[in-house]
Amino acid sequence: MERIGFVGLGIMGRPMVKNLLQAGFEVTVWNRSRPGVDECVAAGAAEAESPRAVAEACDLFISMVTDSPDVEEVIVGETGAIHGLKAGTVVVDMSTISPAVTRTIAAQLAEQDVAMLDAPVSGGDSGAIAGTLSIMVGGEADVVERVRPAFEAMGKTITHVGPVGAGQTVKLCNQIAVCINNLAMAEALVFCAQSGVDPSTMLSAITQGAAGSWQLSNLGPKVVERDFAPGFKVALQQKDLRLALEAADELHTPLVGTSLVHQLFAAVEREYGTDVGTQALVRALEGLAGIEVGAPSR
Repeated sequence: MERIGFVGLGIMGRPMVKNLLQAGFEVTVWNRSRPGVDECVAAGAAEAESPRAVAEACDLFISMVTDSPDVEEVIVGETGAIHGLKAGTVVVDMSTISPAVTRTIAAQLAEQDVAMLDAPVSGGDSGAIAGTLSIMVGGEADVVERVRPAFEAMGKTITHVGPVGAGQTVKLCNQIAVCINNLAMAEALVFCAQSGVDPSTMLSAITQGAAGSWQLSNLGPKVVERDFAPGFKVALQQKDLRLALEAADELHTPLVGTSLVHQLFAAVEREYGTDVGTQALVRALEGLAGIEVGAPSR
């Protein structure tokens, strides 16, 4: 089995590492903060002192960090993986970043005979814990097949979507659809509450029909219960929407709904901070309507 290096042990990375360990992979880890390292080492991972050191100890290097600059730092930065990778190693970035930055990093790695896949994921922390993530992979088909056993330890649906950079493009499509479904959920809940109908009953009535969505089934009940703890933080959603809008601007493609949600989330960030869950989008609409979903009707 491939020796795996894993950098980025946050809310997603930790359970992903644990699933790799449970599947029998040897995993070496690094993270900027201790809690993630300690948790993964306790589960059986080895620790390295830098991304470069992780790269020196592995055949397959995986990064799961926040944004494009973070990926650049851990892969091609001063202490990045590029300085420790052997020819024939594969780099898999599972973060959500710019497609253009992905292609630039892949070109730098190719100069050292290192292949790269971009393989962002969907499914949130619950999917990471359960090992049921949806993984969208860009890169060469033979490299995808080489890495497939590791993907299957972390995800349920692995889809090869095209060349390097295509994985990030498809993930941004995912985020566009997710955010607008979130807006639809929020508007339905606010309208329902304003109309004096029990929102829980409304959710039961429509989630299995044509209006059904993951957001409606999973986030709708949380809104009714006033649970805004993050499965996916507003800060990360905003980062993804920024990436989508930047990519769309390069293509001269209007994303009207995405732009609106991006602005509504800005209002949420101002009032409630960036660490709340994305279901807090409803709070921007509640503010406009002067009502709270789940509160007793007037």
